[in-house]
Amino acid sequence: MNRTTLSLIGAATALAAVTGVASLTGGSSDDASTAAKAAGRLPVQRSTLLCPAPSSSDVSSTTYTAYTPKRSGGAGGGSGTGELLPADSASDGVPDEEGGATGGKGKNAPVLPLKRPGAPVTTDTDRSGAPALIGTADGPIAPGWTVQQTTEIDAGSGRGLMGTACTAPDTDFWFPGASTGKDRQDFVHLTNPDERAAEVDLTMFGPNGRLKPVSDDESITVPGRSTVPVLLSTLTDQRATDVSLHVTARSGRVGAAVQAADEKRGGDWIPASAAPATSVAIPGIPADATSARLVVFAPGADDADLKVRLAGPTSSITPAGHESLHIKSGMTSAIDLGDVTKGEPGSLLLTPEGGAGPATPVVAGLQVTRGKGSDQETAFIPATGAIERSATAADNRAKGSTLSLVAPGATAKVRVTASAGTGGGTPASETYTVKGGTTKSVTPPKPSGAKGQYAVTVERLSGGPVHASRMLSLPQGGVPAFTIQPLPDDRGTVEVPQATQDLSVLNR
Repeated sequence: MNRTTLSLIGAATALAAVTGVASLTGGSSDDASTAAKAAGRLPVQRSTLLCPAPSSSDVSSTTYTAYTPKRSGGAGGGSGTGELLPADSASDGVPDEEGGATGGKGKNAPVLPLKRPGAPVTTDTDRSGAPALIGTADGPIAPGWTVQQTTEIDAGSGRGLMGTACTAPDTDFWFPGASTGKDRQDFVHLTNPDERAAEVDLTMFGPNGRLKPVSDDESITVPGRSTVPVLLSTLTDQRATDVSLHVTARSGRVGAAVQAADEKRGGDWIPASAAPATSVAIPGIPADATSARLVVFAPGADDADLKVRLAGPTSSITPAGHESLHIKSGMTSAIDLGDVTKGEPGSLLLTPEGGAGPATPVVAGLQVTRGKGSDQETAFIPATGAIERSATAADNRAKGSTLSLVAPGATAKVRVTASAGTGGGTPASETYTVKGGTTKSVTPPKPSGAKGQYAVTVERLSGGPVHASRMLSLPQGGVPAFTIQPLPDDRGTVEVPQATQDLSVLNR
């Protein structure tokens, strides 16, 4: 066998390591051409998730919940595991699977070891300075593996509820809705899962364009297997309430998450917006929202003109006074929508305004406030990609979970499944029809006899695109503490083209 043959087989073997199966087929050129057009979907065989450091507050407690949904048809069989480790081995206060610090188990003891699909696991820590976590899952645990981090802060800046789904590493993130204003402390947390250092650029855009950096060198070095928090207001002397932050890795890859804290309105994690698109959906504005502020940015060379619609329980309407929105290229635009939902749940839909030119892609986010006066609390909802197959919210409680589903176009049918609880129980499912142009807000089904946290998985069964988010509400006295997580597709499967090269010709 010559060297060319070995390289092709090596490529196929690498594909199998990622997706579970790869095949080499011989035959005529016509057969190869036909097969090349076909592609199957296989469950992923390895997943990586990164959780930011939850809080430095002495009056905070954090719950981590991990879950992988069961796959129909026996997909992803065999053995596997999913676990997280502290990003920095020198960190203290890492929770173990029983809920305390690792202590005698060592600083690299695994957090949340998950060994089988369909059964969530959870752990808690109330120690200040808990580290960022780096996790991997393989085998049947990898497809749809989800980890939720939920932090309750009793007092001080950011008091209330902060939640985020741990995210996969990438090289490009957009965060519309960040701030360098005096009333906010926004940190971007950059976590590097790899051994080599990553070089990251942080660029911010305000209402008048790019914010001038304090230094000519804007790059941030994130050492291997570590995390770096950066206070956004230290990167520029310009103060702006509405900022779009662009995180790009010029080398390596990172996880990025923005933690926003406000003395008066509490705070939350700002999830990254979906990739720039000409039409976007922002799902899950609570019915009792007292204010909503929309932030939009056009990253390309062209301005964007958008129609603004509110998809409510029965139809879509245009918010009074906000029929359209013009976004100048390179400048962040923001509008106050007030109590736009008027007591009913809804979602925002942004679509191109009719015109002669091509539509312009945008990124967008929404800052939502509940409560009034000194009892206000804030959360953030980004533009969220559609669920192609399934998506999961891992941490749900006996009370306080609300699921929002919006179908921007055609009517869609979805199945919502609640897993068993961390303390046992029987899964439960409900099927819902989401009428086109509307938002369906539901309390997800609860597992029978469950104790502890449980996961909720949304599966799109038929019809048009569906976008979703989950709100978790855990009131603190008079403060309506809450957090909202978007539910993009979990990418639990990958499209694998059939290999069609006839290797026999390589030995001639």
